[in-house]
Amino acid sequence: QASVSNVKESEASERTVVVAGLPVGRFSDQSLATSVKLHFQDIKNEGGDVEDVIYPTRTKGVAYVIFKERKVAENVIRKKKHHLGKKTVQAQLTVSHFSEKVFCSVNAILDLSVFWKQVILENLIRDLEKKIPTLCFGTLEPNGRISVQGSFLAIQRLRESLWLKASSLLEKNRNFISEGKELSRQRPKRSLQRSHASLESFRPLPPEMTGSGETLVLDTDVFLYLKEKCKCYESTLKKFNILSQERVDGDITTVCLKSDRGGCQRNTVKHVKQLIEEYAHSLQCELRKETFVLEGKEKREQRTIKLACEQLKLRYLQVLVKFCRTHIDIIGSSSDTYLFRKQVMKLLGQIII
Repeated sequence: QASVSNVKESEASERTVVVAGLPVGRFSDQSLATSVKLHFQDIKNEGGDVEDVIYPTRTKGVAYVIFKERKVAENVIRKKKHHLGKKTVQAQLTVSHFSEKVFCSVNAILDLSVFWKQVILENLIRDLEKKIPTLCFGTLEPNGRISVQGSFLAIQRLRESLWLKASSLLEKNRNFISEGKELSRQRPKRSLQRSHASLESFRPLPPEMTGSGETLVLDTDVFLYLKEKCKCYESTLKKFNILSQERVDGDITTVCLKSDRGGCQRNTVKHVKQLIEEYAHSLQCELRKETFVLEGKEKREQRTIKLACEQLKLRYLQVLVKFCRTHIDIIGSSSDTYLFRKQVMKLLGQIII
């Protein structure tokens, strides 16, 4: 059976499609894989001979389907709507090229300790799993932290859900305090105050900052490309006299925008936020990412890959090259990343041979 890493390194990538939106939790993994295979073998769905179905994968609700012919992969992608299952339990699928959903998987660490005094964290996690089934939650740690993986949009939905939960609990606390002043003088008051302060600590990343500030959350790869390769980001901030404060948390970057003129500039800041979100959305659809894995390779091969990437980034000025300890990411348009990778592999093959 093929693996995702094997697909990346072979011509099978041209015959492979990414299938997202599988109904997680309703069926066994084997049953889902069989259903996916039957769906994409059906000529009614523009399908054909399926070589393999890779499921489960690292991303919850996402499978990889490898066809025997490239044209079949193109046909199923061209078909806009795919529905898996019967009328009673039907899931709408999103089908794309193997490299198209490059930003579909995001890892984040949640600190749920702010909710300790208000809710049972295990129940909160179960509610979130039901509300956003495409997310994959790790094990809850004693300090209240938990890892979560899913698409960037799903992570955004998670953040919004948590913020609404925090806001709701804060409002309840205010009502308790205003309606029960006598109780607030007793010991429970201190508990409420501690809970209130704890929830307030959730405020560093609110949907909208207080005063004239605004906050937006972006995929880190998209943000870095926007900042380093697109003049529009810095020029927009300069044009509207906006200051930005950025915080990178793994795959997610939070950007806080505020007017450097002070006073009531809320509308201007909101406008800039909207512009940046539009830029980012456009890039989200256009950018592709390829990764060269260094870990596990011989030192000679690692040096060759690094040297090739250093040289090629001077020729491909619209490609962002991120050098990491275990890998190298190249981010750019589909054609640029394809040619960039092809040149690196060609050079690597010549040296190894």
